Amino acid sequence: MKYVKSGILFASAASLFVLSGCNPAKEAKPADQAARGPAAATVNGIPISQRTVDIIAKQGAGTGQPDTPESRRAIIDQLALQMVVAEDAIKKGLDKTPEVADQIDTMKQNVLAGAYVQDYIKNNPVSDEAVKAEYERIKATITGNEYKARHILVEKEFEARDIIARLKREPGAFAKLAMEKSKDQGSRAKGGDLGWFDLSRMVPEFGDAVGKLGKGKFTQEPVKTQFGYHVILLEDSKPIEAPPLEEVKPQIAQQLQQQNLRKQLDVFKAGAKVEMVGAAAPAKP
Repeated sequence: MKYVKSGILFASAASLFVLSGCNPAKEAKPADQAARGPAAATVNGIPISQRTVDIIAKQGAGTGQPDTPESRRAIIDQLALQMVVAEDAIKKGLDKTPEVADQIDTMKQNVLAGAYVQDYIKNNPVSDEAVKAEYERIKATITGNEYKARHILVEKEFEARDIIARLKREPGAFAKLAMEKSKDQGSRAKGGDLGWFDLSRMVPEFGDAVGKLGKGKFTQEPVKTQFGYHVILLEDSKPIEAPPLEEVKPQIAQQLQQQNLRKQLDVFKAGAKVEMVGAAAPAKP
């Protein structure tokens, strides 16, 4: 069983390898090795740093991979294989070829840019006052109503008309009929209950029909949509309310943080002199 996706592992390990130099272990001084921390393993006397394993394991956990002793052994095995292959590539001088050198430079820049982003986020937290102000701004833009309704979905128009005729005789039978006849497996067991929703979540024909109903009323004609024919009962409606601040605070803070980061990156971009010198043209095969 694979515990670490090879794409994630190679990208992570290669990035760390690039930052430390093409052949770090043989060129590093003892002080440099100490700075990299304790080793998780060695390959031909070359250490694989525990910190490298920790970073890759953490990235894997972020994508749903379990962080277990077995998965960490798999990481070390893959890193060991990568190290011996990379060492042989260096012996062959492949790190000096233009294509590989360009990839190494690009990967190093990518890792450093990612490190800058993480450092910026860490050292520029969003204040509670900013989050509250953004919450109030968003709250002021919320308009419209939300609706609580039930429906019965059938395949044929005549089936919907038969249900409507029965409801006219027995207005309280809606939930029972939904459980007996509705094709909508998601709401059938709940008597056709759809819970609270705003009309934008529904297909236009359904939303239009709900918007025209009075509280406690059901549609007098079948409502045709791409799913079939609906009979709809509107149970209640109310103005849309914003969720409590504490419930959405993390999302708002993250959004503001991303906005602030984007502004900072735009400053960098605006201050850079970028000249296109044929780079936009596709490479010849």
